[in-house]
Parts: sequence; C-alpha cells; structure tokens
Amino acid sequence: MEQLTFNKIAKDSEIPYELLLLADETTEAIDQYIFSSDIYLLHDGTENIAVMVLHKNNDAELELKNIAVIESYRSKGIGSILINKAKEIAHENKYKLLTVGTSDTGFQQIRFYEKNGFVKTGIRKDFFIENYPTPIYENGLQMRDMVILEFPLS
Repeated sequence: MEQLTFNKIAKDSEIPYELLLLADETTEAIDQYIFSSDIYLLHDGTENIAVMVLHKNNDAELELKNIAVIESYRSKGIGSILINKAKEIAHENKYKLLTVGTSDTGFQQIRFYEKNGFVKTGIRKDFFIENYPTPIYENGLQMRDMVILEFPLS
C-alpha cells in the first residue's frame, strides 16, 4: 500500500462533501454537524481516500460523526486505521469516551465498530424517520433507529 498521510484540515478549507456523502445521506444532514467538528483526511499521495469527522459533545465525550473510505480502498483496513486515529486523538485530548451512531439496518457498520472495540449502549428511536425528509433504505430495510456504540478510553 502507498504511503498514507493523515491530516486535520483547516477550518476555512473546502469541505470534502463527495467523501462525506459516502457515509451520510444528504449535505443538509452533514451541515448539521460539520461546522462545529474537526475533519481529517487520509491521502495516498495522489488522492484523498478517506475522511473522518470528530465532534466534541462535551469535555468527556468525543463523537465520530462520519467515517468513509472510497470504494477502491475498502476492505483493506483503512477504516480501522481511522478508528485507531480517532482513539488516539480522543486519548491525547483526555476524553473518557469515543461514541458513534449508525443505522439499525447497517449490519456491516455495526460489526465493524464492534470489531474495533465499540460496544452497543443505546438506541435513538426513530432518529432516521424524524431527521430525514424522505425514507432511507439500507439492506432492503427502511432506516429507522440509530444504534449508539461506545469505546471507553480510561
């Protein structure tokens, strides 16, 4: 694999919506969190191959709001590299908890987070019904609830 570089982008940089939309359904949904979050890009020397967005919920909790990898780099451990970077950033900044939310129909995503040490801790009922104007489907099922997963850092 090529030499990868990982960088936090400046607040006044162009927002990489093309990458973010791989993991979130609309730019409107992204705009709900992106301006108060930190954006990180993974670059392979020629192009941005992945994105990660971290949002400070409070002094103890850092939330992974978006994580996406371009198709040609999927199933190569890139997502786990980003998760490890998120854990490192959270630990360095003295957070106690790293959290993430994903659709109850995102079976592959839930397995991915669990494989990376996250544990299911809750459900936000009807999140995708209440926060998106039209129904969204994944794996042939309508997205309804958000599954909350946590990784304790202490």
